[in-house]
Amino acid sequence: MKSNPADVLVFTPHPDDAEFGAAGSVAKMIREGKSVVYVVLSNGDKGTDDLNVKPEKLAKIREQEQLAAAKVLGVREVVFLRYPDQGLEDTPEFRKDIVRQIRIFRPDLVISSDPYRRYIWHRDHRIAGRVVLDAIFPFARDAWAYPDLIDEGLTPHRVNEAWLWAPEESDINFRSDITDTFELKVQALRCHKSQIKEPFSSELEKWLCVRAKDMADGEKFMLAEGFHRVEVWW
Repeated sequence: MKSNPADVLVFTPHPDDAEFGAAGSVAKMIREGKSVVYVVLSNGDKGTDDLNVKPEKLAKIREQEQLAAAKVLGVREVVFLRYPDQGLEDTPEFRKDIVRQIRIFRPDLVISSDPYRRYIWHRDHRIAGRVVLDAIFPFARDAWAYPDLIDEGLTPHRVNEAWLWAPEESDINFRSDITDTFELKVQALRCHKSQIKEPFSSELEKWLCVRAKDMADGEKFMLAEGFHRVEVWW
């Protein structure tokens, strides 16, 4: 298996999470010439309150929605791992799948969900963030963490930094200026029609704008996404 380097690798627990958490920043980096790849961890097959939509059909719908959103932003590639929604677990197999993607795409930056948000937080988000961080260090870096990946031609890789979306407010240490890409974030989110329904759909842009303005408070720009940024020194 050959490597296929990208500047940024985004691990999203479900289709649509990356758009809520980081789409403005993703669009900004793509405008700056960086290549971005999405890895969608679960198939999102539980994400509905409509009993007439079967999980198998919903999973297919959500993949198409995610591809449409990625196209709006200019994402280079979308990889679907297709784990079951509400089924992400901290296992060696899941971690190995994430390490494989890191070694294939060899990013400088990884973006994912913050696993340390307290109290009410989707379990898939918590598990995803934790396993992604473990995959970054030490497993993707260490040659003998998964010897069979070496046999596949996937040599170790050291990620330089990680951005984690939706941290506790007190844990935000980096605000990304999305003033010029906010509209793209909204357009990408509107691709997720199975998730964004009335009355929320009509209020979506206003709600996002208020959040983005609050996140940029005290900065020299108007709109922002907030992250907990971790530099990887080892």
